[in-house]
Amino acid sequence: MLTGKHLIEPCDFKLEELDDIFRLADKIIANPTNYLDICKGKLLASLFYEPSTRTRFSFEAAMLRLGGQIIGFDDPGNSSTSKGESLSDTIRTVACYADITVIRHPKEGTAKLASNYAGTMPVINAGDGGHQHPTQTLTDLLTIRRLKGSFTDHVVGLCGDLKFGRTIHSLVKALKRYHNIKFIFISPDELTIPQYIKDELSNISYTETNDLSSVIDQLDILYMTRVQRERFVSEYEYQRLKDYFILDKEKLGKAKDDMIIMHPLPRVNEIAKEVDDDPRGVYFQQAKFGMYVRMALIIKLLGVEGNQ
Repeated sequence: MLTGKHLIEPCDFKLEELDDIFRLADKIIANPTNYLDICKGKLLASLFYEPSTRTRFSFEAAMLRLGGQIIGFDDPGNSSTSKGESLSDTIRTVACYADITVIRHPKEGTAKLASNYAGTMPVINAGDGGHQHPTQTLTDLLTIRRLKGSFTDHVVGLCGDLKFGRTIHSLVKALKRYHNIKFIFISPDELTIPQYIKDELSNISYTETNDLSSVIDQLDILYMTRVQRERFVSEYEYQRLKDYFILDKEKLGKAKDDMIIMHPLPRVNEIAKEVDDDPRGVYFQQAKFGMYVRMALIIKLLGVEGNQ
């Protein structure tokens, strides 16, 4: 049972619990009208201390499509944070009103800290700095499950900003629990995968390279990410690295016909617009799957599955 639990990191849930979420997401995709009022009378608090489009919209769309309602903010300047209120006091206050809360924050560890003050209200981490982004991972896993059929026996290429990319960090931590997964980390030397992530891959096959073209023919899944301007102290360093990888039709000529191209979005320059017409580019499907998997997650954490 997931009722009342927090989701702070992707490994907070057992594989069996993840499977339950994905099976429910499948049911929602097949018959969304069956779930229109399942969260009627429930409130989701949406606390976004950092800009977001897809994550915030998908959570809000998920709750509204389930018949629930939303309170919250998308700019801390519009909250009592601007008056100096502590996070602990904000969360304690929100817990007086909401049944479940989603928080995004630029500082690592904030979601975990929030969960310590939430009481019985489930807290969902919608991204904390360069640390973790577990609901994007649920989105990614559902995409892989539906488009590749399983989580096993895949060569997964992760390309771009692997140093600060919280979606990358979360996905690696989640996928390493499945059978026969091989990772190829593709990044500039300045943006390589953190050592603490590699330390968790002692029994997992992985290689590192700074050349996408040399490995693209091996990949079953290519997960592209942008170089994140907001994580850089130096504008010069950002400008120097932002176009290091650009996936275009020429590079795709070497790829497998059934490879899928994923991206957490927003995209900047790292995937050429011409790739959008290639059936292997599934990143907009991926965004839609994000709404469905968040609908399933909300249902599970609120314990209302038997209400439909």
